[in-house]
Amino acid sequence: MKIQPAILVLIGTATLLACNQKKNKTEIAIPETAPTTETVTTPQATLIVNKAMDAHGGALYDSAHYEFVFRGDTYHFKNMGKQYEYSKTFKKEGVLTKDVLKNGSFYRLVNGDTLTLPPKVITSATGAINSVIYFATLPHKLGDDAVIKTYLGNTQIKGEKYNMIGVTFKKEGGGADFDDAYCYWIHTETHLVDYLAYNYHVNKGGVRFRSAYNRSVVDGITFQDYVNYEAEVGTSLIDLPQLYEAGKLNPLSKIETEAIINLKNN
Repeated sequence: MKIQPAILVLIGTATLLACNQKKNKTEIAIPETAPTTETVTTPQATLIVNKAMDAHGGALYDSAHYEFVFRGDTYHFKNMGKQYEYSKTFKKEGVLTKDVLKNGSFYRLVNGDTLTLPPKVITSATGAINSVIYFATLPHKLGDDAVIKTYLGNTQIKGEKYNMIGVTFKKEGGGADFDDAYCYWIHTETHLVDYLAYNYHVNKGGVRFRSAYNRSVVDGITFQDYVNYEAEVGTSLIDLPQLYEAGKLNPLSKIETEAIINLKNN
């Protein structure tokens, strides 16, 4: 998909390596890319992530049905337990296009007619919808079966205390970008996700760090925007929080979820 800051993970069949406690920051050495060897979620990571999911909306996500606008396009997600339906609607030069992803199956409607698309287009469009919904509904998707979560200790960012969770994905069910790696900084008191970082490998790869802002609660579910920072390819995720606090990351874009509507109330 889908879509990996003073910390990161060595996630593999081996245990975490090189722990060094220094100035309230736990430093953990990890490889630059996510290992493909599967491992298992740690109990402490599950507990912390579950609290974060509760803080952001909890069980309300299981039957959530919302619409929002992102970069001019309208997105919709409807959760029905393990089943779901996502869509993206946009209009260009008088042509109305609606991409629909329902329980893993994708189709495209153009002015109401279903198109036959080549596999490459389906893969790209599926990833685009999944990516937007994934970030808009964080940390809900961290509960998926393919997600491997590891507790990395705690640290401080701008004087606030955070639990650190490293995330990789199983190959089966992990999507096209299962080898991406993420790190989440979850506030120890509010249990909200304030920061996240990830690396990815498509299009020559990249490293991103995101800082949450403009948080709003719509009928019990928390939505938040992000400032999206870029780091040079190859920058270790462990260095990102320090670079962020020092003002050395390049602001690349803003991830803004607008015009949020709870469709269950309409």
